[in-house]
Amino acid sequence: MKKLLINAFIFGIIIFLSLSCAKTEKRLRIAIAGIRIESSTFSPALTTEEAFRIRAEEELLSSYPFLQKGMPLREKAEWLPAFTANATPGGAVTRETYESLVNKTLEMLKENAPYDALFFDIHGAMSVVGLDDPEGDFIIRVREVIGNDAIISTCMDLHGNVSERLAENTDLMTCYRTAPREDAMESKERAVANLIERLENGKGRPKYKAWIPVPILLPGEQTSTRVEPAKSLYAAVAPATEQEGVIDAGIWIGYAWADEPRNHAVVMVTGDDKEAVGNAAESLAQHFWNVRHDFDFVAPVGTLEECLEKAANSDKKPFFISDTGDNPTAGGAGDVTWTIAKILERDEFKSSSGPSLIYASIPDKEFVQKAKEAEVGNQVNGVAGARVDHRFAPPVKLSGTVTSIYEHPENSEVVVKIGSVSVIVTEVRKGFHKENEFTKHGLDARNSDIVVVKIGYLEPELYEMQADWLMALTVGGVDQSLAGLPYKRILRPMHPLDKDMPDPDLSARFIPFVGD
Repeated sequence: MKKLLINAFIFGIIIFLSLSCAKTEKRLRIAIAGIRIESSTFSPALTTEEAFRIRAEEELLSSYPFLQKGMPLREKAEWLPAFTANATPGGAVTRETYESLVNKTLEMLKENAPYDALFFDIHGAMSVVGLDDPEGDFIIRVREVIGNDAIISTCMDLHGNVSERLAENTDLMTCYRTAPREDAMESKERAVANLIERLENGKGRPKYKAWIPVPILLPGEQTSTRVEPAKSLYAAVAPATEQEGVIDAGIWIGYAWADEPRNHAVVMVTGDDKEAVGNAAESLAQHFWNVRHDFDFVAPVGTLEECLEKAANSDKKPFFISDTGDNPTAGGAGDVTWTIAKILERDEFKSSSGPSLIYASIPDKEFVQKAKEAEVGNQVNGVAGARVDHRFAPPVKLSGTVTSIYEHPENSEVVVKIGSVSVIVTEVRKGFHKENEFTKHGLDARNSDIVVVKIGYLEPELYEMQADWLMALTVGGVDQSLAGLPYKRILRPMHPLDKDMPDPDLSARFIPFVGD
């Protein structure tokens, strides 16, 4: 009897271990990879590998709040991240940089294969020297490593471009639904949640993908979801996904400052009911086309002179002016000096008693070093900017008092006071989005008369700060005057570049799945 009990106990342990092993073997294996940047081909700047921040392993997982330890989605799978590379928007990526980042991704994916799925976290507007449709090329090369059976769920910025090749090689697709991108992390979570659900319920990839190219090319500054018609257009996306047989839907505005055939708007819907998927896509595409003439800038616009005149004579402060043409957060080189030179030429800013104006910012490593050597409270004389993009103005002469030095291992900054103008100079170009980027220099942006920022539409924190706001139509690699840009390769006709163009075919195109 005792022997039987011992044998039964041993048998039970064997069964338990076998079940445990089986359970472990069945745990979902999901990779993460992606390269995120939007790149202007109308800027002379080039983006190299040192501009990218690379996240891998636990750092990558913890960068997604929904994949941190203990979160439900984290526990649903064994996460095997390759890495993501993210860079501030800029000029086209060099071919060497692109190949290096892609090859590193592929090598890391090979190390942990096989996979059930991959979360493809991209922006969608990367341009690479000598290569069309980099994201389409990238996903094909990823497929060669992970195989066609693994499901890919892709999340993109709404200013990305969805080529037919990219649409074919992904299975689930979603994008942000707000501009500014306040729902970026929510959208990424949706992409992962949809992926997990399709794996757990055994349905796998959706049966249908409807893709509709819409011949509209507009800048983000005219398509903000804060205002109509984009507000209502994007509000229609979520209800479309609630229909039976539809998984997700997206509207991509596309990226206006690159000259490739893929640069145009797209509507894409995925799901299991062909009719529902097709109807949802066609409805959103037709809505988009119907309101094409209603898109306008998210704020009043004018020449730089008009904007400065209004701001200088306004009793509202802070009065924000967007220096739009060289916006580094949209792909501008960031070092165009045309605007700051014009500001310093104006008489009302030459005296310290003039209207207080903060200018953010101009990059120049050599000038920052000069200011650091001069030290706070002392005079500095030098030139800054136009090291990369000198098409519109030469380096600007800055002669004034150093009022702040902010040391940082990657990007030190200084402030030089010239008359009533506080000019922020950085070692590396950057966009200014938050109040603490001013307060760290002792600059009270909330009580400044005028704040000029190299940006398009104001990011949420700056938007909340402004008492009034104008967008100056200035020069640079992301010039808002699209009609004046030297497009040669985008598909034509294209609204609004081609007036009185005929209505396009907006019927759903059902994209086959890779391997079908």
